[in-house]
Amino acid sequence: MQTLRTSLGGLIAGTLLVSCGIRLPINTRHAERVVVSINSKPADPKTSGKTAPDPDLLVWMIADKYHTGLVFSYAWLLESGYVPPKGFGSPQHVTMSWGNRNAYSEEGIDNTWKMMRVLFSPTPSVMEIIPSNWSVVEVCPHQRIWRKLVRRDTGPALAAFLNDCSRVDAAGRPIVIRKSSWGNGVQLDGRHSYFIPRVCNVWTAQAIECVGGKINPWFGLTADGLAKQIVKPPNDFEKIWDAYPKEKREETNQKNARSPSQRPGVVKVKD
Repeated sequence: MQTLRTSLGGLIAGTLLVSCGIRLPINTRHAERVVVSINSKPADPKTSGKTAPDPDLLVWMIADKYHTGLVFSYAWLLESGYVPPKGFGSPQHVTMSWGNRNAYSEEGIDNTWKMMRVLFSPTPSVMEIIPSNWSVVEVCPHQRIWRKLVRRDTGPALAAFLNDCSRVDAAGRPIVIRKSSWGNGVQLDGRHSYFIPRVCNVWTAQAIECVGGKINPWFGLTADGLAKQIVKPPNDFEKIWDAYPKEKREETNQKNARSPSQRPGVVKVKD
């Protein structure tokens, strides 16, 4: 009897998991290019006399030990049909990431009730969008960073995915709920629920798929799991920055600089 109950419990849990679906229910297969004009309309090579834009452009994935995000050309997103929040400006790049709304808040998950909700039930999500005008390494020096050239014509599928990640107001603009957790960006009201196992890295994985990547989200639930997939063919991301080995070397150097008489945590400073 106990074995039967265990088996039924596993079957029910598995059924619920499959019914929830790890992927976000967003269809990007038939996305079309719709230029979005914010401050000025992107130049049309046919009428402006300028050369056609490059057929390929860079995207970046950033990651700490747990979370991932992506960096895109903002002009490319607008050209591809992405609708930004009102008054967002015209930065060179935008960093985008996703997650549980409480985790991205200033208070964080600061009590047992919030933690239990995150672990055992669907919760509201956010999409964070942060502008920048510098190189990605300068903006995110404490992150691991990968990059890849992707086809420009994958932009509409990506824009459709990003547009569907957020709830919109009556004007069709994404709804801002608060300022970003870092930088000068904002957090948008997520349209889709966050739950285990649909964690932040699943959003990242699907965005990478929009630009031609092939990701198994079940093996990309962690930042390391996703990182292992993006460097393999056909994804072929190139790692260009790794903060962690540098940090480990500094920590080792500090430990080696301590004398036996020093208390733990006290670093000897040489003249």
